[in-house]
Amino acid sequence: MNHRSSEAVRVELIRTMFATGVSNRTLVGIGDDAAVLAPTTAPLVWTIDAQVEGVHFRRDFMSMEDLGYRATMAAASDLGAMGATPVGILSALVLPAEFTDEELRGILQGQHMAATELGTSIVGGNLARGTEISITTTVLGESSRPLTRAGARPGNAVVLAGPLGLSAAGLLLLQASIGKTTDRPDAHPDAAPALQAYRRPVARIADGLAARDVATAVIDVSDGLAKDVGHIARGSDVRIALDPTKLVTPQLERAARIIGADPLQLALHGGEDFALVMTVPPEHVPPGFVSIGRALASAESDSDVVLDGPTFVPVQQRGYDHFG
Repeated sequence: MNHRSSEAVRVELIRTMFATGVSNRTLVGIGDDAAVLAPTTAPLVWTIDAQVEGVHFRRDFMSMEDLGYRATMAAASDLGAMGATPVGILSALVLPAEFTDEELRGILQGQHMAATELGTSIVGGNLARGTEISITTTVLGESSRPLTRAGARPGNAVVLAGPLGLSAAGLLLLQASIGKTTDRPDAHPDAAPALQAYRRPVARIADGLAARDVATAVIDVSDGLAKDVGHIARGSDVRIALDPTKLVTPQLERAARIIGADPLQLALHGGEDFALVMTVPPEHVPPGFVSIGRALASAESDSDVVLDGPTFVPVQQRGYDHFG
């Protein structure tokens, strides 16, 4: 259970675990100096994301399989926002000296599961020793029409696919349970959806592809809805008005109630749900998306993100900031 193998043995373990997931685009996979993928005529879309212990996760909040899955999906989420299809994944693992083979196998299993669900595979990466766990994931993709944050127009509907605030609620539930042996908030029946959202987020690749022909601007919710739609507002020179009655689901409301949190604030400022938010012509809302607001002409005197209603209420665009 606590066995720790050499680098060569671990690289072979990685190669063996991912060998069955290699797609027909992979000409050379794990085991050589670099991966080789078959060429494509579509524009290439590349993204990279890091999950660092003590910054993005705690070991006592999730299993190693959860961690591998989460790291892969978090990176791939950017491809969903770009309307791209994944074609290969590179993973750089930094592991502490005491990290066991069994723990490594858990990470690999989570990565393999996520890659399979994404319709792609891990084709290469790197393995190194460090003081804490770090997983840096690069996802390679392609898109015939890459989507961006710029392009929203006044009159567009703001639409959403995926959860809001649940991942942040899951983290709060776990934090509130530290040191408790009874009456743990994370053991409450209504906590399960929030814990699942935090530990096993899903990159919404299919939603991005389905909306590619109608979307005018897109972003994934990684740092918080208010902060992320603010990027669309500034990139497109519009103002985003969000409907507060459309942001809180019953699942979020029940999870927030366990810990006495404000569900609307979680929906606006919680991150790492990796939902997709986009602007579209109001007559072309894609299947699976719900309308949560509208794009308006920009106004210098008002915040570029507001809550809609009889009067506009400016929304503070706070969310996760590594250096804030």
